[in-house]
Amino acid sequence: MTPLGRDDRDGSGRRRRRYASGLLVLPSDPIDARNPARQAEHERRSLIDSAVYVAGERVGEPETLAETYAELSAHDGAVAWIGLYRPDRRELASLADEFGLHDLAIEDAVLAHQRPKLERYGDTLFVVLRAARYVDSEEAVEFGEVHLFVGRDFVVTVRHSEAPGLGAVRRRLESDKELLELGAEAILYAILDSVVDGYGPVVAGLENDIDEIETEIFTGDPRVSRRIYELTREVIEFQRATRPLVGMLHGLTAGFEKYGTDEELQRYLRDVADHVTQVIEQVDGFRQLLSELLTVNATLVAQAQNEEMKNLALASNVQNDEVKRISAWAAIFFAPTLIAAVYGMNFQHMPELGWQHGYAFALALMVGICVALYVVFRRRDWL
Repeated sequence: MTPLGRDDRDGSGRRRRRYASGLLVLPSDPIDARNPARQAEHERRSLIDSAVYVAGERVGEPETLAETYAELSAHDGAVAWIGLYRPDRRELASLADEFGLHDLAIEDAVLAHQRPKLERYGDTLFVVLRAARYVDSEEAVEFGEVHLFVGRDFVVTVRHSEAPGLGAVRRRLESDKELLELGAEAILYAILDSVVDGYGPVVAGLENDIDEIETEIFTGDPRVSRRIYELTREVIEFQRATRPLVGMLHGLTAGFEKYGTDEELQRYLRDVADHVTQVIEQVDGFRQLLSELLTVNATLVAQAQNEEMKNLALASNVQNDEVKRISAWAAIFFAPTLIAAVYGMNFQHMPELGWQHGYAFALALMVGICVALYVVFRRRDWL
């Protein structure tokens, strides 16, 4: 592999590496310099697995980065696969110094939380992949991230989360000597294939969730709107993880002839591209279906509200009719009560008190007023 830069030191004694695109300054770490044991312990924790392969066979199991470099240099045609978990800047600087990694790619690997992408820096590829995992117990999708530096004789994988685990990928490759003989690109393919295969259970889980939502919508569950919103967010995040893979794989395909990619490996990568296309089409369909489900749910909610308002209006009308009847009868019975109350007052001098027909007149007056009020209320449909 052609080196991308050369070592130099400035006046302050800091190591720096010159690149065609810029200058990466690697400040010394006085704490680690005074505590080599501490630095070695951290390296052992972050170095998940490191191996050197020759002709598809594992020839060494170095325990440190320095041992890996030495083992790689000791064998012609060897390929090193270094797996790191949450490495510090010093370890990444060591890798940059050994393999000529670009400073911008190193910065991305340190910061993490990058979008999926593929970038070429000379003979080195920098790849960011986002893996996904469906958690049945929570009915949610969890996302992980892995960064890959791929050169002619090395692959460096950097993870900042538990997922995706690459142990199964390494075991698969080590059991397939013919594939591993194809070199660093075969390792890249295997990791890509594993990440894309991991999308399958996620698609199935999302599809099952959508089926449940379709059922819940027509049962009138009030929580369904929130679930649609949360599931839509997961689908959008899944799209962000999968859509860039199309461009990434197209970039790899475009470089097949230039970089002399093995024909068998080309077929494998095209198969991965086909799987990615299928996943993206399914996820796009999920987003469209969720949008339609949200519209249907809003329509059903509006219909339910209208029906409820209609029922309330009907109940209000019935109540008004009852109030009218009660009010009408109250008015009818109030008239004779008023007359009786007037003639029941204890005054000595009152009209009709001494009249022979006063009692009959009072009764007739009560009946007449009641009949008149009944006729009036009846005509107005109060009774």
